[in-house]
Amino acid sequence: QVQLVESGGGLVQPGGSLRLSCAASGITFSTYDMKWYRQAPGKERELVAGITPALGFTNYARSVKGRFTISKDNAKNTVYLQMNVLKPEDTAVYYCNADRRGRYDLNYWGQGTQVTVSS
Repeated sequence: QVQLVESGGGLVQPGGSLRLSCAASGITFSTYDMKWYRQAPGKERELVAGITPALGFTNYARSVKGRFTISKDNAKNTVYLQMNVLKPEDTAVYYCNADRRGRYDLNYWGQGTQVTVSS
């Protein structure tokens, strides 16, 4: 059974930092593209950051580039999202996603973790 379990969300003041974690089980973690998405109330889900399986290349949404850092630890089957200089517009539910394309396309989601940036 595949599970992606996010943690680390919460309430933070503008300018603050949070680190999200996503622990994966039931998949060969090192073979998946790992991504973080977010969805704010009334808005569509958007890709925030991604990291490739083999070489660990990263990509970011323009709105978070320079403030957020995605990383992973293959030994712990965990992907992280370090979020710095948080803004109120970063408020959303953040979702972890595991994606693998090939002979069979496989895609899994976590349950989400709430991040609220407010004074």
